[in-house]
Amino acid sequence: MGSCFSGDGFTDISYAPGSSSSSKMRNSYRMKNRRPSSSTSSPSSSNATADSKMEIWLHRVPGRFFLNGSTDVASLFTKQGKKGVNQDAMIVWENFGSKTNTIFCGVFDGHGPSGHMVAKKVRDSLPLKLSSQWELSSSVRDGNNAKGSLTAEVSAFGPVHENGSIHTDVLMTLKDSFLKAFRVMDKELKLHPRIDSYCSGTTAVTLVKQDQDLVIANTGDSRAVLGTRNEDDSLIAVQLTVDLKPDLPREAERIRLCKGRVFALTNEPEVARVWLPNTLSPGLAMSRAFGDFCLKDFGLISVPDIHYHRIAEKDEFVVLATDGIWDVLSNDEVVNIVASNPRSHAAQVLVETAIRAWRQKYPMAKVDDCAVVCLFLDSGSTSTYEVAESDIEPSIL
Repeated sequence: MGSCFSGDGFTDISYAPGSSSSSKMRNSYRMKNRRPSSSTSSPSSSNATADSKMEIWLHRVPGRFFLNGSTDVASLFTKQGKKGVNQDAMIVWENFGSKTNTIFCGVFDGHGPSGHMVAKKVRDSLPLKLSSQWELSSSVRDGNNAKGSLTAEVSAFGPVHENGSIHTDVLMTLKDSFLKAFRVMDKELKLHPRIDSYCSGTTAVTLVKQDQDLVIANTGDSRAVLGTRNEDDSLIAVQLTVDLKPDLPREAERIRLCKGRVFALTNEPEVARVWLPNTLSPGLAMSRAFGDFCLKDFGLISVPDIHYHRIAEKDEFVVLATDGIWDVLSNDEVVNIVASNPRSHAAQVLVETAIRAWRQKYPMAKVDDCAVVCLFLDSGSTSTYEVAESDIEPSIL
């Protein structure tokens, strides 16, 4: 259990006192990624208009849900903790990419001064990029123009969890699409004129369900867990993703090869963090994230681990959640809570249970933001969506 960044009062990247390297690095970053100005109009103003129009359009897309509520196939809920603005975001998008029997889900855990903006930007933009890449990759494969195999490329980034027979085309195409979409998303954040992602970022655990195939892409320490039944028909939890923490051997090796440092502070020895080579900052408690460009030259990456699962008859639901849930509840506790409550309220009950657990286990700590998506695997398409009237999200872009 620990904050994404070291220091409870984090408001900016906390470089060592008296160090001039911090301002030089940040100024260099800003100059390198600055867009040329126009004498007739402000690029920031035109981008703001475009972002606003895109946001309005997205909010009107049928089957796209991002507020607290439920459908016939999903329950989603987020609640602000005690650290300030809610930096978690979530999404469920049915008939994703205009494909029947296809659903996109994701949760995003922002951190840093602009973490809430980064999380919501990724929530809104990443699915569109994935859909575009998926359509393009499908067209290329259908035309027999794809060169080489994706297997070698993906194996370097993370394991592929397989269960039963694989629908090779779906798996390979979605792997390729996820990898490209995550790369393009991170580049867009770096160039964004009004979201400062230098020392702010977000996790992302996302999945696409198409018929009986689940493809999950994960960067950071949010998590996906499957609720299923064993041979005795007992409910069990199966973790579908790996929490990408800095002390994982493969992650630590990459960071150190890039001159970054990995160690825990003496007052929280259980939380490994990523540090710059010569300063005690920023202390990021994950090894992969969107944004956080202060660390991108020192081993932090946004490349996702890709996981595959073939849905079996006894599989009941998947829970995607930010670490505000997993820091205080075990996988088994989570699936039991979801299974023992009405589907329409499963995510909300899970969040409220986690908040109570925070107060009991860590009475002196600030409760973290929580976001949950519960995707139920045995439901058909939805026709209704229940949303709390108070859950109106203000525009941030």
